[in-house]
Amino acid sequence: MIPVCATTALPPGEAIRVEADEPIAVFNVDGEFLAIDDTCTHQDASLADGWLDGCAVECPLHASCFDLRTGKVSGPPAKTPVRTHRVVVQDGTVFVQPGIAAEGAA
Repeated sequence: MIPVCATTALPPGEAIRVEADEPIAVFNVDGEFLAIDDTCTHQDASLADGWLDGCAVECPLHASCFDLRTGKVSGPPAKTPVRTHRVVVQDGTVFVQPGIAAEGAA
């Protein structure tokens, strides 16, 4: 598991980029922490820099939207989903487990 930050350091509606073998974006959606690959599958843009709308993030480059729970893309220009990653909150710290899909992911 990779430690991300304290829960208090990532307020609702915000995201943080985690440096790993492949970067991961961790989002706080109304107190629920969700993680996906940080790089848009259409072009190299950081999804942590995108716009959060409920459980979806819009890529800041060409507006593709990805579901944070499943990784599925909702429309072009991206066609390929992103991977989800399991998030664990323990003792006030957010951890991400790369390579382990979040519950309910496609």
